[in-house]
Amino acid sequence: MRLLLSKTGLAKTGLAKTGLVTLILAVPLLANAARADDCANAQDQATMNECAGKSFTEADKKLNYAYKQIEGRLKDDAASKKLLVDAQRAWVAFRDAECNFQGGPRESAGSMYPMVVAGCQEALTAGRLKDFQGYLNCQEGDTSCPVPVAP
Repeated sequence: MRLLLSKTGLAKTGLAKTGLVTLILAVPLLANAARADDCANAQDQATMNECAGKSFTEADKKLNYAYKQIEGRLKDDAASKKLLVDAQRAWVAFRDAECNFQGGPRESAGSMYPMVVAGCQEALTAGRLKDFQGYLNCQEGDTSCPVPVAP
């Protein structure tokens, strides 16, 4: 390598060092990107933790979208909107506490703790999303539904 660099003149310009440093820094980033994209075949705990986190993030985005739709339907009903906000805050606190409980004490849980917590959060979030989707699909006249039917 050194001979090639001196013959091409790159060694004198410092480009070789810069290029080598860039290559050294880029390889782990590319490996992490490839690792994260292959969640179905995850083989190490770091990848499993990352994949579980991504799955939870996706579930949370869907929940937030449904929440915004419900908020929109309650825009003319301040009292119901406040109840929604209060309920959601309490639910998030419950979800996080429950999942921390399921994960066990962090100090003794080991390297799989993030995966266990994220998996729990994803499962509970999927259940909450199902509730929200039910609210968004209530039939006219359903008095047990807290969300008005879409216009």
